[in-house]
Amino acid sequence: MLKDFENTGKEALQELEKVQSSEALEQYRIKYLGRKGLITKLLSKIGQVAPEDRAEAGKLANKIKNEVNQAFKHKQESLGSGSGKSEKLVEDVTLPGLKPEVGKQHVISSTVNELLDIFGRMGFGIAYGPEVEDEWHNFIALNIPEEHPARDPADNFYIDDNTLLRSQTSTIQIRVMESQKPPIRVVAPGRVYRPDTVDATHMFMFHQIEALVVDEGVSMIDLKTTVDQFVRTFFGEDTEWRFRPSFFPFTEPSAEIDLLFHNKDGSEQWIEIGGCGMVDPNVFDSVGIDSEKYTGWAFGLGIERLAMRKFGIYDIRLLYENDLRFLDQF
Repeated sequence: MLKDFENTGKEALQELEKVQSSEALEQYRIKYLGRKGLITKLLSKIGQVAPEDRAEAGKLANKIKNEVNQAFKHKQESLGSGSGKSEKLVEDVTLPGLKPEVGKQHVISSTVNELLDIFGRMGFGIAYGPEVEDEWHNFIALNIPEEHPARDPADNFYIDDNTLLRSQTSTIQIRVMESQKPPIRVVAPGRVYRPDTVDATHMFMFHQIEALVVDEGVSMIDLKTTVDQFVRTFFGEDTEWRFRPSFFPFTEPSAEIDLLFHNKDGSEQWIEIGGCGMVDPNVFDSVGIDSEKYTGWAFGLGIERLAMRKFGIYDIRLLYENDLRFLDQF
């Protein structure tokens, strides 16, 4: 294999000496230095070398690549400065100018900002919390018992026995209630992590926005009114949504929030965008809030699912493939 590396390098240098035009030099570049070129491929072949020879193979491949690149640059300069071997580029000042490429916010970032603006106009403050959490904030204080499936190591990204990447932005609720007493009215956006199988509607890293209201006399009616105002502001007055009874350890009663999603084939289906409910008294007890005096509600929404519903995106993976043809639409 090392001998093959050396032969490829020698052949590349010998062939470069025979190049006499800019057109031939471009063909040479594609053959040897392009993305699928022979010199470029040397680096991908290092893994095929016996383990004891890989270090030497890596040095040799880089040495050959540098030598050929240097020789290519010299040839490029000589052809460019040689009389009659290349045409001088003349700028046509009558042509319209080129519009500069200007960056813009990713669709997820713009969605987060829009959500914060909507809830800000409703009177919500903004709270943030760490992405690396302990079990107290991620599970225990949220009334999630040790035997609950949500605490299974296979369903979380544990760093050690007591530390993990947070699996929900509900952790920020706990941190807010530990440091602030009622009345509380906050939203909390952020990344969360779960080892889900990646498909059209699931990722192992995604974004949520959490809302929490705690005060005297807060009821499920307040929750439903807030969700309804948000849905109709964000998606439009004709948007169909529903509460579907559910269960979460940290809220009682609990519900899922579903939106009617229109598929490319014209069919319709209900897609869950988050969960909600009245804060369980056990959660208040964990953070030292009097559950006899105060009530509260909370919800957590998947930001990717909100963006997909609003912009007609049918595959969550498109949001993370960095394809400008897709991202430039937003």
